[in-house]
Amino acid sequence: MSAPAATGRTIATICARGGSKGLPGKNIRAFAGRPLIAHTIADALGCADIDGVYVSTDDDRIADAARAAGATVPYLRPAELATDQAGKLPVIEHLVAQLEKQGERIARIVDLQPTSPLRESSDIAAALRAQPDAQLVVSVGEAADNPYFNLVEQGADGLVRLSKGDGAARRQDVPAVFALNGSIYVWQRAALAHAAVHGLWSVTVAPYVMPRWKCVDIDTLEDFEYAQWLYHRHLGQGASHG
Repeated sequence: MSAPAATGRTIATICARGGSKGLPGKNIRAFAGRPLIAHTIADALGCADIDGVYVSTDDDRIADAARAAGATVPYLRPAELATDQAGKLPVIEHLVAQLEKQGERIARIVDLQPTSPLRESSDIAAALRAQPDAQLVVSVGEAADNPYFNLVEQGADGLVRLSKGDGAARRQDVPAVFALNGSIYVWQRAALAHAAVHGLWSVTVAPYVMPRWKCVDIDTLEDFEYAQWLYHRHLGQGASHG
């Protein structure tokens, strides 16, 4: 699909559901002295290119923490969009559509994952400038594993083979591979509407490459503790964050 770039505001959306099986209450768990979600809100508020920061949640405690951190929570998310089975893109589209019903004109949506506390405002600004004509820009990190060298797939016979190639190529001769880290998604408005129906890979996608240490996504207690260690190592000594 293709569409001319829209005119309007650039907003940040943060989707934070209350139910978490891997680490209950993680979005408001204290991380480096404040609720985890507050770090992502601060990142968005600290980016001059963003005109408004909106949180979609089904949880009153998350809503209170988000408002206290400076975000707008326009409503509690409908129950049908707050299940384990609900996709994220329909949730973002629902939030944007509700804002548009109130008269907002939105050109770009920067969706920020609240479980990525090592991203900084400068990363958001860089992602917005990375490929401004792309339908979608996603944040990625250089992958530790490569399908040409050490990623294997198991066949019907139970044996494993390299995912790509025959193992004869040199590492420097094959394409670099990246892993989606979920931290930043920069959507053109029309592309979001299309992808909410047809899926993320139905639009053209460009990368914004982040340092690997910023790519941690918190899902478990071990992730949380590792992210705190990285935060204090890289950002905790008087460094600006948010």
